[in-house]
Amino acid sequence: MAAVTCPLCEATCGLDVTFEGPKVTKVRGDDADVFSGGYICPKGASLGALHHDPDRLRAPLVKRDGEFVEVSWDEAFAEIHARLLPVIEAHGKDAVALYVGNPSAHNLGNLLYGRVFYKALGTKNVFTAGTVDQVPKHFSSGYLFGSGLSIPVPDLDRTEHLLVLGANPLVSNGSLMTAPDARGRLKGIQRRGGKIVVVDPRRTRTAELADEHHAIRPGTDALLLFAMVNVLFTEGKVRLGRLAEHVNGVDEVRELAREFTPEAVAGPTGIDAAEIRRLALELADAEHAAVYGRIGTTTQSFGTVASWLVDVLNTLTGNLDEPGGAMFPLAAAGQPNSSNPRPKPFRTGRWKTRVHGLPEVLGEVPVGVLADEILTPGEGQVRALITVSGNPCLSTPNAERLTGALEQLDFMVSLDVYLNETSRLADVILPGPSPLERPHFDVALYQYAVRDVANWTPATLPTDLPQEWQTMLRLTGIVTGQGPDADIAALDEFVAAEAARRSGLDPAVSDRTGPERLVDLMLRAGPYDLTLADLEAAPHGVDLGPLKQRVPEVLTTASGKIELAPGPITEDVPRLARELAKVPDGEMVLIGRRHLSSNNSWMHNLEPLVRGQNRCTVQVHPEDATRLGLTDGGQAVVHSRAGKIEVPVEVTDVIRPGVVSIPHGWGHDPQGMRTAVATAHAGVNTNLLSDETQMDALSGTSVLNGIPVEIAPA
Repeated sequence: MAAVTCPLCEATCGLDVTFEGPKVTKVRGDDADVFSGGYICPKGASLGALHHDPDRLRAPLVKRDGEFVEVSWDEAFAEIHARLLPVIEAHGKDAVALYVGNPSAHNLGNLLYGRVFYKALGTKNVFTAGTVDQVPKHFSSGYLFGSGLSIPVPDLDRTEHLLVLGANPLVSNGSLMTAPDARGRLKGIQRRGGKIVVVDPRRTRTAELADEHHAIRPGTDALLLFAMVNVLFTEGKVRLGRLAEHVNGVDEVRELAREFTPEAVAGPTGIDAAEIRRLALELADAEHAAVYGRIGTTTQSFGTVASWLVDVLNTLTGNLDEPGGAMFPLAAAGQPNSSNPRPKPFRTGRWKTRVHGLPEVLGEVPVGVLADEILTPGEGQVRALITVSGNPCLSTPNAERLTGALEQLDFMVSLDVYLNETSRLADVILPGPSPLERPHFDVALYQYAVRDVANWTPATLPTDLPQEWQTMLRLTGIVTGQGPDADIAALDEFVAAEAARRSGLDPAVSDRTGPERLVDLMLRAGPYDLTLADLEAAPHGVDLGPLKQRVPEVLTTASGKIELAPGPITEDVPRLARELAKVPDGEMVLIGRRHLSSNNSWMHNLEPLVRGQNRCTVQVHPEDATRLGLTDGGQAVVHSRAGKIEVPVEVTDVIRPGVVSIPHGWGHDPQGMRTAVATAHAGVNTNLLSDETQMDALSGTSVLNGIPVEIAPA
């Protein structure tokens, strides 16, 4: 039996995995894990199915005469060397684009060594899943606190009042809020006599558990939040507490909120003015409270403003950086700016996209413009693409157009364990080992954990496949002119020496190699006087305690204070104010949803996670179904500006009238894939409906919630 940290979602649960030789025979929750305490969800229980999945690639593939053939690793890298370098030499570095998917954040080798390769490649055309997910939160945190990675999270274990907007942690297991056993933690709030309030167009599983649910109109969260800010000022409920000397911009926020009265926003939001006032006053009067907004608030047209207002509310109620409020985790390794005592102030727009002139945020540009960057001729046109653990043909807007664009590329490489909707279009596919065949440490996710912990998982099974960090270094060798057979050990020594230099350490302090050495160096440079050996001696994790107060040292703005009214965000408030005059006209709008057994599209190829009835349905309220002639179990055609799909109907009162919901990550029916289970449970791709032209004005994040649609019987 081996203690393993689950790498399949953000919860970082501890698992006990039982083997008979190389075969996984049982996966259960690790009762001794310091963070999850035995909790397990269906995704974690499927780890054995993933490891043994016969469709999972175990050798590189190269496309020859339109067909994939297995080749040696040397042949695969020789193919990349022969075809990628001519693109760069003829058209420049920006002719190569990168797309990095969410699973990279759960993969230590990709996370630590991917940045080495990306920097060596030097392209400005970096796209990630972030601009269909969370970039607005990074944008707002950067201008509020000084770093896009300094994101406060709810102190779930001590709060007494939790306001949740556009999030479903009972299904997501937390998101930008690493929280194993979210259900148990939320019930803990109620056991303490506290209250949970959910604002969401759907009555989600979290809303079912909550004490209150308010079915807001999609895309209007910023209006609701601003009205609550307005109430705090008009009712004299602003309480900065110990933050008073650390905050700039309170008076500016007061003026900005003046026109967003509860009465003014009631019509657009669909929430009564008296209810809005009560929500604000109860939040202000709670002894320990936190506001938490997630993907429903970030993937809308005012995603950045909504993200900003979440923390404005946390600040004005005196709950930011307070126990039981919204606090800044202090991770054992990889703290933002921990190696630089004088970081540069956060800024965006250091470069802009070629076709639409959209600004960069955190080194990436909006994925909604990727198709245009490929299809639009001219200097800087994208001619090659490298995808890393990503499936943009399912997960990005107007997926049909993007798929057509990828077919026009001169060359494409996919680092992926499956031949899926996106990688089928590649010329070379480089697989990696299974999660049980590689070491694991959650560098990224512990930055957002609701308790400070650290846990190291060594590889539990051997493999003949190269580790992803070795693949990344071989790619680095190619783009830096060292050829397809570069000295990986020498490159690793260089990476480690640079990491040690940035941390103020002697590289000789660690005698390890690869990710183990980098994690060891980060731990030694971290705040807890830990080494990797300490974690190896504690296979169930090290508990570093509850969240700690970190203001002012966490603040890295130019002023050293919380900038509550930063110009790059408040410049979008007039656009929001124009929404006050809009009257709902009966238009149907689409939102997404997720299931506990589904996180990323590749999980649909695991038999344990697709059992039961087809869950890829369009949910419609009974009133709308009657009006539109839709029947439960029947088929409907859903149209948008971008496209149309046919999908089974699920009539249910969990959805607000005027809103329909289709889950993301489905649509596994293109030709040329090797995902037998997913294909047998194909579902439909909701991103055939999402509109690549609709984005949050500040961050460029795609609008995936509140998409205008028409729906009719098929």
